[in-house]
Amino acid sequence: MAHQHAAHDHDAMAPILDRAFWEERYASAEALWSGNPNPQLVAEASGLAPGRALDVACGEGADALWLAGRGWRVTGLDLSQVALTRAAAHATEAGLAERVTWLQGDLLEWAPEAGAFDLVSAQFFHLPSAERLVVHARLAAAVAPGGTLLIVTHDPSGMHDTGEIGSDYFATAEQVAQTLDPAAWSVVAAEARSRPGVDPDGQPMTFVDAVLVARRVAAGEGR
Repeated sequence: MAHQHAAHDHDAMAPILDRAFWEERYASAEALWSGNPNPQLVAEASGLAPGRALDVACGEGADALWLAGRGWRVTGLDLSQVALTRAAAHATEAGLAERVTWLQGDLLEWAPEAGAFDLVSAQFFHLPSAERLVVHARLAAAVAPGGTLLIVTHDPSGMHDTGEIGSDYFATAEQVAQTLDPAAWSVVAAEARSRPGVDPDGQPMTFVDAVLVARRVAAGEGR
């Protein structure tokens, strides 16, 4: 679910990947994504005790439904109402509608409730650097004590061609980790992970994911 927002005046050459862009893109196809949960979410969340989860840029709902099927209560957030309507239909088909709340919103304009979620997952949600700092701070603030922050993006080392959006949209996991307060967070992983995949033409390729897994330290807990 590689959602991207528009950059602002500091980068006049950036594309306008705003709500209108994503509404049009989702409306252009019956399904934009595979319907499978993102592999890093599966790897990191499989061992977590279910609680409340926020799935950022949830798209057609594959990650949210995977979590809901494992006992989580999920809020799925996306810019596109077309995507959310599709996700809600998938939830009903899977018998999971009561476990997921779908919310249309833009994290540049809206902040989730502080300390409300045991898991905050943002999978391939790319922003230029200035906006990224704002949004990641809001996501971190939404994690409850003892909860997990999972941010997965395309690692810069694997982006040989960043296309129209430019390199400012990509950061390493280590760079993201450096924005967290070390007194409040325990970084479990901040690394590049390779995985097999296929390109848009169906040819095999290797993806490199930047994976940050961090746990918010609970009050009174030793480091």
